[in-house]
Amino acid sequence: MRLVIARCSVDYAGRLTAHLPLATRLLLVKADGSVLVHSDGGSYKPLNWMSPPAKLTVGQPDDAAAEQGVIEVWTVQSAKTDDRLIINLREVLHDSSHDLGVDPGLVKDGVEAHLQKLLAEQVERLGDGWSLVRREYMTAIGPVDLLVKDATGGSVAVEIKRRGEIDGVEQLTRYLELMNRDPLLAPVAGIFAAQEIKPQARVLAEDRGIRCVTLDYDDMRGIDDSEHRLF
Repeated sequence: MRLVIARCSVDYAGRLTAHLPLATRLLLVKADGSVLVHSDGGSYKPLNWMSPPAKLTVGQPDDAAAEQGVIEVWTVQSAKTDDRLIINLREVLHDSSHDLGVDPGLVKDGVEAHLQKLLAEQVERLGDGWSLVRREYMTAIGPVDLLVKDATGGSVAVEIKRRGEIDGVEQLTRYLELMNRDPLLAPVAGIFAAQEIKPQARVLAEDRGIRCVTLDYDDMRGIDDSEHRLF
């Protein structure tokens, strides 16, 4: 991973257009080809990014840009679309590279991991005619628990928690923002599934168009048949 702290401006061009004016920012260049632009605020969410596969090209500014103080131009070109992330660097304050090795991935607690496995095997609980594409579908910022297809063939990302809270909704929102940039997947809907979903998390999810599903762990394991309970 390469870490660069620089005074820069950033433009995203393609299906979407966005501009970040000149400021000091952290640029993350990852081995998978993704490039993320972070500020010192906004918590973990990047201001803008290009997901892999992508190619970073470092070039010299034209005369007009050089006169404005630009010393280097990064162009991050998506391999799948015409989208480009263009970063104009004015001053580099830090530049270092680090080999992080192979990451073992997120180790979930037993219940959460088991819920994911069970729902993957029982995806029809989400709707008739639904099918599993894969578990742990990888994105540039981590794996979404399940990628499934609904009865019409539409893509749906499913994030599974033991207890559904606002952080989980924010996590799924980030995955959806990234996945909806991929023309092979978009449009991608979202489902937030948990044994218990906090009211605030449910309100936030529904406000963002994310469907909430409550999972009955015992019923899914075949220990408790919810259809034949007396209470």
